Amino acid sequence: MVTLEQLRVFVAVAKHLHVTNAAYHLNMTQSAASASIAALENRCAVRLFNRIGRRIELTAEGVRFLVEARAVLQRVSEAKLVLDELSDFRRGTVTIHAGQTIANYWLPAVLHRFRKIYPDIKIEVRIGNTAQVVSAILDGEAHIGMIAGDVDNASIEKWPVDTDRLLLVVGAQHSAARHANFTVERFMTTPWIVREPGSSMRRYFESLLTGFGVDPTKVEIALELPSNESVRQAVVDNAGASIISNLLVENELRNGSLRQLNLSLPQRQFLVLQHRERHRSRAVDALTDIIKAINLAVPGKGSKIANSAAA
Repeated sequence: MVTLEQLRVFVAVAKHLHVTNAAYHLNMTQSAASASIAALENRCAVRLFNRIGRRIELTAEGVRFLVEARAVLQRVSEAKLVLDELSDFRRGTVTIHAGQTIANYWLPAVLHRFRKIYPDIKIEVRIGNTAQVVSAILDGEAHIGMIAGDVDNASIEKWPVDTDRLLLVVGAQHSAARHANFTVERFMTTPWIVREPGSSMRRYFESLLTGFGVDPTKVEIALELPSNESVRQAVVDNAGASIISNLLVENELRNGSLRQLNLSLPQRQFLVLQHRERHRSRAVDALTDIIKAINLAVPGKGSKIANSAAA
């Protein structure tokens, strides 16, 4: 008999194409994940993954089975939501996938307000870049997604909740710190610290360059890093310049370890995402109602909610 747990492990391994990474996200051991895949393959008498050296890939049979496995897990998730709603909508679980800036600086105060009203509803927050958040919404892994940027997909409903003010910053000892104004020509001669492909900040940076008439492939990328905090620290260490949310660097600008350069930058939009066609529990609707009721940003200071956790 194929179990739901085996399906969950299979889908996770197929997503990450790495047993150890999948096991980490499932909060289980690597050996348990491997055993689950082996049991599933033995039960079905079919190979779902090719083992090539130290990497794995889906077989043709695995690709076909993945579609069905995801559909089964989605139906189970929807059935659980319906049961929670039938028993008491003040219980249940809401899963949110959010970008780093939103999850770390904007969302906690919103969830604090929600928990005051609905203390028995469990909230699960997972952090990822924009591409990962969008994928979680499309795959049914998240009830609500939150990104800084934009997405164009007919299956996703989106609405704005706030804006993010972005700054061009360098370390206090960086050569560019001696010049308050930053000209377009200097994009080509400045080393840059950037986030990874798939992140909203990387998309923003490349779109900004294109808007200024600069080829993104021609600028010098000194470091490509996977988190906002690592980008900020690299800039503090004078490794290069970066464009980053003001929410992340307020303390560093006050203490003088970072310097803001004068360059007019368009604001970045915070968006809430939901799948248009999937069932939404009353608990999910209760949280989205609170998010929608939030006042938009106070100019220059981020959101009112982000600055008033006790409101």
